[in-house]
Amino acid sequence: MSRTVDILCITAHPDDVEISMAGTVLHHRSLGHTVGLVELTAGELGTRGSATIRKQEAEAARLVLGADFRYQLDLPDGFFRADETSLLKVVTAIREHRPRVLLTNAIRDRHPDHGRGAALVAEASFLSGLRRIPTELNGQSQEVWRPTTVLHAVQDHWIDPDLVIDITPYWEGKEAVLRCFKSQFHDPASTEPNSPIANPDFLPFLEGRAREMGRSLGVTYGEGFTVVRPVGIHDLTVLG
Repeated sequence: MSRTVDILCITAHPDDVEISMAGTVLHHRSLGHTVGLVELTAGELGTRGSATIRKQEAEAARLVLGADFRYQLDLPDGFFRADETSLLKVVTAIREHRPRVLLTNAIRDRHPDHGRGAALVAEASFLSGLRRIPTELNGQSQEVWRPTTVLHAVQDHWIDPDLVIDITPYWEGKEAVLRCFKSQFHDPASTEPNSPIANPDFLPFLEGRAREMGRSLGVTYGEGFTVVRPVGIHDLTVLG
C-alpha cells in the first residue's frame, strides 16, 4: 500500500488531532482524500492514562477517522525542541508521505508542546524542500518534498482563524472519535487525578468552540485554522 497521502497531520500528542481537527479529517475523507497521522510524542507525561493506553486509544480513533496510518516519532514529551535530530525526523516523515496539505498544532497554546510542535513542523516543512539536506528511509535516499499548504489548528486558547471548515455533518463522528480517548476525558468512575481536559466542562467547551467557529460561516459547527502564508485560490465563486 502506498504511504503517500493528500493530507498529513503531524501533532505533538495523541488526541491533538481528535480535539482540534477531527471534523476536518472526516470531511476530507468523505471527499475521497487520503489522510495520515503522525505524533511527535507518545504523550507519556500526560496526567491520566499511560503511553500504552493512549496508543491503543489512538489506534481506535484512527479506525473511526479512516486514516491510512498512524505512528509516533518518539520525541520526548514535554522536552522536545527544534534541534537537528528532531527536525530531520519530521523531514523524513514529510518526504515519505509527500502530502499536499500539512495540518499541525496551534501556533501558541496553553500546553507549551503545542506551540513548540507547531514551530518544529513548520520549519521541517520548509527544510523538507531543500535538496542539500539528505535523508534516508530503509537505506534509500529520499527525494525532496514541500507541502503546498501548512495549516495550524486552533486549540485551547482562542486564536482568530484565517479559515474555517464546516464540519456540521461530521460532528457526531467527531464525538465518536473523542470517546475513543476514554482515559483522557471526564469519567466519574476514574480514580486518576483531574486534568484540564478531564474536567467535565471540557467537552461542552469543545462544542461551544465549534459552534462559535461555525457561526462565522452561518453553519452549526466549524473548525478553524491559521495559515503560515496566504492560501491561494483559483475561483472566487467557491468561497463560502
